[in-house]
This record gives sequence, C-alpha cells and structure tokens, in this order.
Amino acid sequence: MSGEPRQHHFRAMGGPCVLSVYTDCESGLMDRLEAEVRRLETKYSRFDPDSLLSRMNRSAGDWFDIDPETAGLLDFADQCFRESEGLFDITTGVLRRAWDFKSGRLPEQRHLNAVLSAVGWPRVERRGSRIKIPTGMELDLGGLVKEFAADRLLALMAEADVSGLVNLAGDIGVTGPQPDGTPWLVGISHPRRPGQAAATLPLSSGALATSGDYERFMVVNGRRYCHILHPGTGWPVPGGPASVTIVTDHCLLAGALTTMAMLKGKEAESWLAGLGVPFLLFDEQLTVSGTLASRSPRPHSQ
Repeated sequence: MSGEPRQHHFRAMGGPCVLSVYTDCESGLMDRLEAEVRRLETKYSRFDPDSLLSRMNRSAGDWFDIDPETAGLLDFADQCFRESEGLFDITTGVLRRAWDFKSGRLPEQRHLNAVLSAVGWPRVERRGSRIKIPTGMELDLGGLVKEFAADRLLALMAEADVSGLVNLAGDIGVTGPQPDGTPWLVGISHPRRPGQAAATLPLSSGALATSGDYERFMVVNGRRYCHILHPGTGWPVPGGPASVTIVTDHCLLAGALTTMAMLKGKEAESWLAGLGVPFLLFDEQLTVSGTLASRSPRPHSQ
C-alpha cells in the first residue's frame, strides 16, 4: 500500500466532494462510493421532479408507500423534532417560497405567515411503511441526506476493509486514524473569511459537521439574515452562533445537532455543553468556545 491515500474528486450534494482512501485497488472502489452519493442525491433531490422526494411531495393529501431507507430517515427526523422541542422540522423547506437570499430584500410578514401555515411536522401521518403529507405541505431532507451519505460511504469503506476520509461538501467522516496512527487534520472554515480556515481539528474517529450563517445569507440594514430559519417564526434566530462544528460517531447526528444549535440562538453554547458532545462554536463576535477549541492547533477569534 502506498504511503499516501488515493484521492477522488467530484461535485455532488451542492459542493465539492473528496474521498481520500488508503487502498491499492484501482478506481472501482472510488466509482462505487461516488455512485452511492449520486444514488442518494437523485433519490432525495427536491430539484429533480422524478426523485422519490418530489413524487412523495406531489402525493400530498394521499397515502404514499415508502421504502425502509426512507422510513429510517423519517424516523430520525421525527426523533430530532422531539429532542429539539420542534426546532428541527423537515417541513420548513417551504419557507424558501418567502425568502430569496439573492434579492437582498426581506420577506413581507403577510407572505411569511401564509407560508408558515404549511409548516408543522406533527401534521404528517405515518402508518407503517406509508406516509400522508397534508395538502400544501412539503418535506425537505436537505438537512439530512448529505450527512447520511457520508455515513453510508464510511460503512462501505469498512466493508471493503480500507481506511480513509470522506468529505462531502464539508461534512466529514473517517474510518479511523491514518495507517501510521496519526489523526486526519480537518480545516474548519472561517465564518467571515471565505476560503480561509479558522481552525484545524485532528480527527481519528467518527464524523464532523458544521453549520453556519455564512453559506446562504444576506445583509439588510447592517444585519445578517441566514438561511437557517425558525419553524415557528420563519425568521433566523437573532443572536445565534456564526458557526457550530460538532464531532460525533455519525455524521447524520453531527449535522442535525449543528442545525439545532444554530436554532438555539444565544442558548447554543450552554445547550451543547449540557449534551456533552465535542463542539467548536464561533459566536456573533467570533469568540471561540467549546471543548474542541483546546484541541485545535490554531483557533482564531478575530
């Protein structure tokens, strides 16, 4: 086996993806891993009218049969809804009908109120392998599928008995340390300096996900409005973190927790500390906190 991992680059899930795998195999493994990402992207894309998700949303008002993989994702979404006291809600995707972050204009409250009437996960009915979405409502699994895909790739790599790192547009997982025992070094994006790392974290196991107010946002009258919206108000939570990074055993859980933390606003740090998960948080003033801050070779607060 070579001293350096083989790398495979492609674009999917809304951004650049990199697979770094220690293997002597030819490209067949990399092709299979990429194919799994594209399978999930195609299956759950809200942009593809033929995707399972689009067909499920078009069935609103009627019962729709779902497969075990989809049922598992919806079970996890339901658990997240309950654990977050309603903050994590996969029906909030419809809020994009009111928000246009490229326009630089805030939505009118009356328009937002009309869209909010279509938000509310508890109104979705489930009976075994069937689901019934209320008329006018949509499900959006964009906050779960990329992280789920990362976990799937790690499982496939483990089955192939290879070690490596998965980076799906910023959601990262590793099968373990590198063959020489050293951890992987993962850069965390600076929330105010595009293309610059704010910190570097060593990762020897598990997965890492980051949420922030810098991916899709607009600034109006000096105030930043990001795309992570409260399901009750339809507005971003004021005073929340600039970014949150969490390390857990599974990328799916890490991604969900970062979203919940963003929606906790000013309570995010104390909430994460109470959970006991390793995290790195940049607040509005870009002050760094969290248990991962001490593990980073170079955290920056300016």
